[in-house]
Amino acid sequence: MDKPFQNATDGPRVAWLFLDLNSYFASVEQELRPELRGRPVAVVPLFADTTCCIAASYEAKAFGVRTGTTVGDAKRLCKGIELIEARHEVYVEYHHKIVEAVETCVPVTAVMSIDEMACRLIGREQPLLAALDLARRVKATVRERAGSTLRCSVGLAANRYLAKIASDMEKPDGLVALTPDILEAALLGLTPRDLPGVGARMEKRLHECGIRTMAQLLKLGREEMNSVWGGIGGEKLWHWLRGEDFNDPELEHQKSVSHSHVLGPELRTVEGAYAVLHKLLHKAAMRLRTARLWTTHMSLHIRYVAPKGTVAKLHYSGIPQSGWSKGLSLIECQDNQTLIEGLQKLWAQRPQGAGYEKPFFVGIGLGELVPDHLHTLSLFSSLEGEMRRARISSTMDSLNLKYGTHTVMAASMLLAGAAAPTRIAFTSIPDLF
Repeated sequence: MDKPFQNATDGPRVAWLFLDLNSYFASVEQELRPELRGRPVAVVPLFADTTCCIAASYEAKAFGVRTGTTVGDAKRLCKGIELIEARHEVYVEYHHKIVEAVETCVPVTAVMSIDEMACRLIGREQPLLAALDLARRVKATVRERAGSTLRCSVGLAANRYLAKIASDMEKPDGLVALTPDILEAALLGLTPRDLPGVGARMEKRLHECGIRTMAQLLKLGREEMNSVWGGIGGEKLWHWLRGEDFNDPELEHQKSVSHSHVLGPELRTVEGAYAVLHKLLHKAAMRLRTARLWTTHMSLHIRYVAPKGTVAKLHYSGIPQSGWSKGLSLIECQDNQTLIEGLQKLWAQRPQGAGYEKPFFVGIGLGELVPDHLHTLSLFSSLEGEMRRARISSTMDSLNLKYGTHTVMAASMLLAGAAAPTRIAFTSIPDLF
C-alpha cells in the first residue's frame, strides 16, 4: 500500500537547506559597480541584438526581461537597460566567497551550480525554529562577507528536492520552509512545471497522460509515476514529493572539495603561503574522509601581488594580481600522506623569481571524487599500506573532532597559526575506528 503524506508528530523538522542566489550574475555586477544598483541590468555574452541575456537584475525582470530574452527584445521591453558583458572569472571568484561565507554557518554538502548549493542539516540544526534561525544567519553572512547587494532565497525541507522547490517559492530574498505538516497543501498550490526537472518536454508528456495539475500528479502511485516518467526517476520523485530522504549515489556525493584563503600581510611569503596551503589541505582531507570520498585529482592555485600599473586585472580585494594554477592526477586517495606528497609535487612547479615572491591568495582543490562504495585499491599500493595510512588519518580526525581541529596537525602548518580557520563540512560523522 502506498505511503500517505507524512504528518508531524514531535514538532516540524527539516533535513536540508537549499540556497539559490537571486539574479546572481547581475547582482555581482551591481555589487562591483554601485552606479548600477537599483537600475535594470542585463548580463550578455556579447553586444549583439541577436544574442540572449544570460542574467537580468530584478529591476529588469520587472519589465519582462528574463534569462533567454534576446538583447533586441530586452532593449524594446526596457528602455535604458544597462547591458554588461559577462565576466565569468569574476562570478567564479564571488562563488568561492559565497561558499566560504555559507560554510562559516553550516557545511555545504553539494554545490549544484555556480548560484545554487545544498546543505544537509544534522542534530540540533533540524528543528524548524533552529533551521529558520540558521537560514537567516546564512543570508546575513552572505551579505556581510560576499557583498551587500547579494541576495539569496533559502528553502528548508525534509529532502534536497523539496528544499529546492521551497527556494523557488519566494523571490527575491525569500525564506520558505516546507515542513511535513504543510507539505501537501503547499505542493497543491504549484503546477507540475514548477517542479525541478519538469521542462517543456516533460510537461508535454504529462499532458499526453492527462496530467495537468499537481492534484492529478500527486494521486499517482509509484508504478504509475514510473510509467509516466519512463523509468526509476518517477519512483524517486514519488518518494521525494512525500518528504522522504534517501541516499542516491548518483546525486548525493560531492564532485569536488576546495578551500582557499586570502593571506594576511604577515603570511605573504613563500613560507607563509606553503603553511596555509598545508592547513587548507588538512581541512579538505578531513572533509573527504568524513564524506567517505576519495580524490583522483588535485589542483593548486596561487595569486601573487603584482606591481601597480603592470596588470589590468585586480583581485576583488583591490590587489593587482597575477595568477598561476596547476593540476595533478592522483591514485584514489584520502589520506594525508599521499595528499601532502601531491601538494609537494605541485608546489615544486610553481613559478619563481621576480614577480612571484609575494603570494597573497592560495587555494587547493580535490576533484574527480569517488564515493566509498566505488573505491578500488590501487595496483601500486597494498591493502596493508592503505589501511595503515587510513588508520593514521582517522586517528588524527578522531582527536581533532573530540578536542579541537588544531589538536593534531602537521608541523608544516604551524606557521599558519590562526589563518584559514577550520570549518569542516560534516555530512555525517563516520565511525572512526
